[in-house]
Amino acid sequence: MDEEGGTVTRISRNPNLTDQRFLSPQQLYAQGGWSAIEEDTAKKAEILKAYGINAGLFPVADVSTDPQSFIYDRTIGVDAQGTSAFVERVVQVLQKHHVGSTLKHFPGYGNNRDSHVEIVTDDRPLSALRETDFLPFAAGIKAGADSILVAHTIVNSIDKTVPASISKPVHELLRNELHFKGVIMTDDLDMAGLSEFIPQKEAALQALQAGNDLVISSTYQEQIPFVVQAVEDGRYLEADLNASVKRVLLWKEALHLL
Repeated sequence: MDEEGGTVTRISRNPNLTDQRFLSPQQLYAQGGWSAIEEDTAKKAEILKAYGINAGLFPVADVSTDPQSFIYDRTIGVDAQGTSAFVERVVQVLQKHHVGSTLKHFPGYGNNRDSHVEIVTDDRPLSALRETDFLPFAAGIKAGADSILVAHTIVNSIDKTVPASISKPVHELLRNELHFKGVIMTDDLDMAGLSEFIPQKEAALQALQAGNDLVISSTYQEQIPFVVQAVEDGRYLEADLNASVKRVLLWKEALHLL
């Protein structure tokens, strides 16, 4: 469930489901600092579990300090160190309540444009990403984050050929450099940043071949048969499929669902 607070909230949009709308991380921090962030996360966790929802697509680990950038309002709005502190706290509270966490949007949106509506290219050098954008993800991984969601931005310093969500080098970096062992998932495959790049029928297969364990999709009726055929043809190895299934099952076990 997308429950970042602020502009991205699902349950709290309905006054019949919650007593008030979840505030954005920036609003919470301005009102009560880290204590407000932690209290809000605990409340979200309790409400999600009460409705039978066991994982949240948050916290936002993107570093953005430009109020004019697309992602800014959804972030904590501070530097890499502050964003790392925010991510660490949210992950730890969710873990305490046995609700899954998802860090997003790797490798980091920064101050780039909106990949919901267009293909986005990130020209920053890898050194800059390592010094800034990777830090909150590293902090979240160290805190025990369950999953990481990969953006559709084309990050030229890692792989200039395809969006990050379907890029094998991006996923290898996440596994080998940041040593993340949990579940990796795509952002919504229907977003223009990917759907204008490759046909939707092929998107899920390319995402899985790149190293994702889960895909977020509305075009699954076309994509599932395409993936099944790829397994039968040997284009998507059954061993890779099983490895992803195992990571998802381990996540469910950690959430006390098995």
